[in-house]
Amino acid sequence: MNAIELLKQDHEKVKKLLEDISNTTERAFKKRAELLQKIALELQAHTTIEEEIFYPAFREAGERDELKMYHEAKEEHRAVEALVLPDLLATDPGTVEFSGRVKVLKELLEHHIEEEEEEMFTQARELLSEEELTTLGKAMKEKKMEVMKAAA
Repeated sequence: MNAIELLKQDHEKVKKLLEDISNTTERAFKKRAELLQKIALELQAHTTIEEEIFYPAFREAGERDELKMYHEAKEEHRAVEALVLPDLLATDPGTVEFSGRVKVLKELLEHHIEEEEEEMFTQARELLSEEELTTLGKAMKEKKMEVMKAAA
């Protein structure tokens, strides 16, 4: 599996989890808490493999436009990791406030995913060979397994 296929697979998984959590009500606080933990773990693993492996390769293969995309994507990660997710994790899952914060997280991530898939991945396919993408994919899969195992 190449790097882009792996990242798209991750995106689909996170979008499904976000849809699942968005469809819950305040009464489903236990399910909400479980889904949020799954989302947090998926995001941690995904962000790690993007920032440590995929983004640097993309940045190095590209020029000014790719450098700008790289920094924007990292900033979007930071917004989720440092601002939105910590607040959400500290919010009582049985509240309407939780629902609002889930909506914000979902919107931020959907925007980020759309930009990556439509812009960054398109550029990456032009800049990196299939062999390079496959090599990156293998390294990313191994790193993701490490992160998931360490967090479990």
